[in-house]
Amino acid sequence: MELKQKGHAAWIDQFKQLTISMKWTTAADFDLAAVYETKTQQQGIVYFGDLGNLNAFPYLNLNKDEGVGDKGGNNEEIMRISRLDDMNYVWIICWDYNMMQRGQRARFKNSDVHLTMTNEMGKAISVTIDTGELGNVCCIATLDNTGTAPKLINASKAGTLKGLKTIGQLIEIARHEEGMQQEVFIS
Repeated sequence: MELKQKGHAAWIDQFKQLTISMKWTTAADFDLAAVYETKTQQQGIVYFGDLGNLNAFPYLNLNKDEGVGDKGGNNEEIMRISRLDDMNYVWIICWDYNMMQRGQRARFKNSDVHLTMTNEMGKAISVTIDTGELGNVCCIATLDNTGTAPKLINASKAGTLKGLKTIGQLIEIARHEEGMQQEVFIS
């Protein structure tokens, strides 16, 4: 199944482990991250600076950092999730590291960044980034666990940061209202 447009969603069946793979060949230092909010409103982030833990809270783990120095080729970063029970939301974030450091727009539009979520049974859901020219940070997808069953939503929300100072900056982009301007500038 493919979620090609912003707002498209798919229910997630029960799982033992979800694997989120972000692949690209574009010469850019894209980074995969997961920002989460628990049912008790605790917030955190799993990214190249804190790879997380698959066997203990937050039950999220990133394998490695690829594309460092704007290296093109067969780049892939993998985020694994073993539990969502304690989570309200997990926002799947991608940023263009070098453009974010400079506060400049990313290379999302001309890139081949592709996100695929697969369960242990091989059932896959793909998400296409739908931000156009906007931002250097993109909330690609939202895992929403506030209803009766979790669902994956193509969020495609963009924002522009000049350096990453707080988790709140990323959450503001992820939660930005649908009816408002599509790009959020945060300094």
